[in-house]
Amino acid sequence: MFVIRLHCLAAAMRYEGKLYRPPSEADAYILQATIGCSWNKCTYCDMYRDKQFRLRDLDAALEDIDMAAKRYGRRIEKLFVADGDALKMPLEHWLPILKRAQQRFPKLRRVSCYAMAKNVLEKSDDELSQLRANGLSMLYIGPESGDPATLKRIAKGSTHEQHVEAARRAHAAGMKLSVIVLLGIGGTARSREHAEATAKLVTGMDPAFFAALTTTVVPTTPLMKLQTTGRFELPSIDQMLLELRTIVDQSRPTGAVFRTNHASNYLPLGGRLPRDRARIVNVIDRALAGKISLRPEWARGL
Repeated sequence: MFVIRLHCLAAAMRYEGKLYRPPSEADAYILQATIGCSWNKCTYCDMYRDKQFRLRDLDAALEDIDMAAKRYGRRIEKLFVADGDALKMPLEHWLPILKRAQQRFPKLRRVSCYAMAKNVLEKSDDELSQLRANGLSMLYIGPESGDPATLKRIAKGSTHEQHVEAARRAHAAGMKLSVIVLLGIGGTARSREHAEATAKLVTGMDPAFFAALTTTVVPTTPLMKLQTTGRFELPSIDQMLLELRTIVDQSRPTGAVFRTNHASNYLPLGGRLPRDRARIVNVIDRALAGKISLRPEWARGL
């Protein structure tokens, strides 16, 4: 998952290392309840490679909630629980955190975290239901692709089918999903397969929110090594726009807020699928025809 770094309600909080959150959590209080990512093998990602995954001391996390309440308590409406896949935490950590947050933040309306499909599948139905009942309402999952060959190549750790099953179980528990995919992650070799299979995956996962980001080959990552040795070629801008067109045109979520507003993207878009599908596809076609200016390279970022 590519995301932007922290700019939010964070002053005076205690954080270890770099902190990341989804763009839509810009106004959330971020609680670092875990350190790093329990998987940490995705070939394109360097976000947590300088950290060894571990649970943060529960008392320290609860103290941070108390500190935030004193400073921001009546302003906090959203809580994002970090780091990379905080759903990995056992319920003995999750439930005290969720209950303390409900006690300290009277206006709290949403608690969210990053998750991997494998995190969801490791939890029982009862555990997922308990998490939802105590306030965890949104999971950000980044399968990046629905193409089996691409998922294996990027070392995502879960299959197309496992992502769909994880989504089904999260929905059954009453949680909303925000799904993130990566344009270009299949390389030139599997650009079409990546786009078509990703559209099927979005349909199968049926998220409430759906975002497409653009692959950036980050130095020091395994993906960079593949690129420098000629085993991965990033598709052209037009090829990635065609991927985006395929994903939007072929995916069938029942009602998803769709965005490409992340700084990595060349063409910022927004709308709701399926309602705005024709309009969004038309905008992509106009961009491909050179009738709409794209975001310049200097303005792009992670």
